[in-house]
Amino acid sequence: MTDSGYDLVTVGRANMDLYSRDIGAPFEEITAFDAMVGGSPTNIAIGTARLGLRSVAFTAVGDDRVGDFVLRYLRDEGVETAFVARKPGKLTSLAILGVQPPDHFPLSFYREDPADIHLTIADAEALPWDRLRAVQLSGNAFSRGTCADAARFAASTARRLGLTVFLDLDLRPVEWADPLDYGRILRDVMPLVDVVIGTEEEFYAALFEDPGPVMNGGPVPDDDRVDLDRRVTALIGDGGPGTIALKRGGDGVSLLGAGSRLDVAGFPVEIVNTVGAGDAFASGLIWSRLNGAEWEEAARFANACGAIEVTRHGCASAFPTRHEVETFLEARSRP
Repeated sequence: MTDSGYDLVTVGRANMDLYSRDIGAPFEEITAFDAMVGGSPTNIAIGTARLGLRSVAFTAVGDDRVGDFVLRYLRDEGVETAFVARKPGKLTSLAILGVQPPDHFPLSFYREDPADIHLTIADAEALPWDRLRAVQLSGNAFSRGTCADAARFAASTARRLGLTVFLDLDLRPVEWADPLDYGRILRDVMPLVDVVIGTEEEFYAALFEDPGPVMNGGPVPDDDRVDLDRRVTALIGDGGPGTIALKRGGDGVSLLGAGSRLDVAGFPVEIVNTVGAGDAFASGLIWSRLNGAEWEEAARFANACGAIEVTRHGCASAFPTRHEVETFLEARSRP
């Protein structure tokens, strides 16, 4: 990267997040919230910036006070906001979260007509394409509005220019008018991508003809697990991504390449909040790869980022710095 260049641009939604301060309280008994910025791709811009990348958020906010908050927050985190579009007459997205560890985090989205779905190809054309190293796409960016066109343009342009393209599947079922469109569209996008990151549930929704169980909030059916592994593996190679990062929660991640598989264990920690763990993981994986790490080292670093995040309150505010991750890994490398 030159002094005037950027390492990464993230593509997709942004919102103001309100996280319950009352850990363990039922949602209806919450008395106070902490405010921060969220949305998977914007989280990844923040997470990679904390680790040391020069990251650009490509998203949109409204001409409202919430949009002002998002822009100020991103600037304070060191994220470039010059390419965040403001959409007159639209509202910035909002998310409200309850925190009831270890496994209940009720989340409400306010995204009836959010500003970020109104990103356009013209907005994407203005990105500093000649000064970028990598692009991170959010699967959700393809769900609604002209943002889907802007995201596809970004993917095609990045591919043509030889940039490294990461896709986080980022499944939010409520955003898709037709559940089948999630798989249809993302399967069409994957040939433009170098690395796909997702959970078992996200890959199931993307690769199976009837993703109903997962789109309705259920787990991957046990009877389909063997077929899921086969379908994920079949993505790799001719005309598809070179690497799949299949996240397995506390069990770590499986990295699948052409004729190869690498399982990298996670780190056992006490959970405070799991929301944002996947974005912390993606931030660590992208940072590591753009800094030349081999896949096993990158996956271990990414697992550490996710492990640290779940032990803390909040989402973007809980992402670790490079020093914190290195300290965490060093402590776990001792006998």
